[in-house]
Amino acid sequence: MLPYLQKCDPPTDDKRWKIVAATMRKLGNQRNALIEALHSMQDAFGYLDKPGLTFVAGTLRIPLSQVYGAATFYHHFTLKPQGRHSCIVCTGTACHIKGASDLLKYVSATRGIKPGETTPDRSLSLLTARCFGTCGLAPVAVIDGETMGRLTNDLLDRRLAQLIQQEAPQLVS
Repeated sequence: MLPYLQKCDPPTDDKRWKIVAATMRKLGNQRNALIEALHSMQDAFGYLDKPGLTFVAGTLRIPLSQVYGAATFYHHFTLKPQGRHSCIVCTGTACHIKGASDLLKYVSATRGIKPGETTPDRSLSLLTARCFGTCGLAPVAVIDGETMGRLTNDLLDRRLAQLIQQEAPQLVS
């Protein structure tokens, strides 16, 4: 019997799997529950890993390749643990012309990560997106959900430093 046709148990005893399972069950454990299940898993765990994708595939009885295909097709989903803070730089045409690539190079050089990576201490993830629809504010980045426009290396660096510095006292406690 094909592995994805076998009902499977959650990868661990973590209670968050009950949330993911309930989401799929609420939608009848049908194939069309896939995207909602992936959202539920990412909301619960912060990213999608192979054991989790296998659990979703087994529960919904669809091939792991289809689950992986959906997880990698949609930009919202991530297969790696993300940082506590995120910096998403727009790489659309207007932002590119106005210096988005310089912002990416600067953050890469100062934080030691490339787009799509997270700092070793998991304080920051650097990501890119095609367009935020805020072309008049180019170059634009979304930092922890806050849209910042007309960015310079200095403005971006100050905002990232401010976020990371704000959490420092919490980590010491």
